[in-house]
Amino acid sequence: MKIFFAKILMICFSIASFNNLNAQQAGSAGLSVLDQLTHASSAQSRRVSSSDLNFNGNGDSKEIMPGETLILADLEGPGIIKHIWNTTASLNPFSSNAVILRIYWDNAEKPSIEVPLGDFFGVGHGKNKDLESLPISVSSLGRSRSCFWDMPFKKHAKITLTNEMQGFGPFELYYYVDWEKVESLPKDILYFHARYNQQNRAASGDHTILNTTGKGNYVGTVYSVLQVVNGWFGEGDDRFYTDGEKHPSIQGTGTEDYFGDSWGFREFSSAYHGVSLYEGPLVGDRVSAYRWHLKDPIRFSKSLKFDIEHRGSVVDDDGTKHSSSNERADWISSVAFWYQTPAVYSDSKIAPLAQRTPPYQILLASALPMTATPNKFTKEPEGIRFAPETPAGEIEFTFELKLPGRYKFSAVLVDDLFGSQYQPMLDNQPAGAALNMLSKGGDWSEYVFGTFNLSSGSHKFKLKGQGASPNRSTLLKPQFAIGISSLILLRLEDI
Repeated sequence: MKIFFAKILMICFSIASFNNLNAQQAGSAGLSVLDQLTHASSAQSRRVSSSDLNFNGNGDSKEIMPGETLILADLEGPGIIKHIWNTTASLNPFSSNAVILRIYWDNAEKPSIEVPLGDFFGVGHGKNKDLESLPISVSSLGRSRSCFWDMPFKKHAKITLTNEMQGFGPFELYYYVDWEKVESLPKDILYFHARYNQQNRAASGDHTILNTTGKGNYVGTVYSVLQVVNGWFGEGDDRFYTDGEKHPSIQGTGTEDYFGDSWGFREFSSAYHGVSLYEGPLVGDRVSAYRWHLKDPIRFSKSLKFDIEHRGSVVDDDGTKHSSSNERADWISSVAFWYQTPAVYSDSKIAPLAQRTPPYQILLASALPMTATPNKFTKEPEGIRFAPETPAGEIEFTFELKLPGRYKFSAVLVDDLFGSQYQPMLDNQPAGAALNMLSKGGDWSEYVFGTFNLSSGSHKFKLKGQGASPNRSTLLKPQFAIGISSLILLRLEDI
């Protein structure tokens, strides 16, 4: 009986904590998300979206051509943005890093939010990955993104998205912006901010995530690393300097500790913290982690500086360890999320796409020399669909490399309701494990095959049929299908 009542008390405590946490996002002082639903409000609910202007039409997306900027929302205040959702499509597998989200408050000429789309939603490197947290949720294999940050504005709000890609055609976007028109806002209301900062090979000294003046609350971090050497990058401590401090009053014990993990990283997501992407400890591996300060915002009255060390181990290919906690020169990018007054703007422009993205070679499958046995393939907007109707079908692509070196090799493939098992092959040798490409969705995803020493000249990538998936439905006629959109090569000597 005592155990039963103890569990009841724990459940009640958890519900109360959840309600208290969300009170700050409820739009009504002192009310939780659930409590506010029982109180009438004079606010007017509004939405702008990509919906087809033809009331009975279904053309619900917007195309952003290379170099163009689309205005998603142009709102007259006072108001509060409550929810932003989007899903996108592009032949560029890293498109979420190649489009820039900007939000402007109260007719300002400069944005208070200027971040690559994917990084704003918790995943760096242009990767598509799911995560589930309180203010940010990403689903559909990283392609459906929602945020629930309250974003108040007194006079005006403008949201734009800029497509910096070249060579991949239009960027397709579906979106909602849900907001409330209100009668007034408090004079001391805090404006929402997000700022991106990147170092391609981090310089000596701490990486600065935020340096701002004003009064407010620091509420979140997204941190992404591309490793340039083997080892563990995460021995760096987090350091918050508030209101002009020379020595940080808040200091941590390690990078993974700040993000709520320990003894290294592994992928997970939770309400306040998580690791949305972790590929491993090798050169070329990518990681993204997030930390939301919802119950423990960092308060500042005059100024805030937030730095993090970039220290860790360096390990040779033969296993020789050269250091445990020396500085590392990895690629680092970060996003700071905070509320403050007055609204502020970055004096430095975000780095152009060529500097934000590693020097990938992205080879569209539809443009490569190809052979298929049997000759059962179709060219679709997303790439090549191969459906040989035999378990031993093969499809092979030829590509050229100008420079020899160590290459991280991956491909964007599609699974299928009619998918089967395929062995990826590089120059007639297995490239990673066999793939089971059966699914219910028909989803495009990046599959990383590993790191390979490749010479200059011609190479061949093959998908070799290995028979039906053990999960195949016997109700469907077998097609042994697989799709391929692009090959991706990253020469590790170039990062």
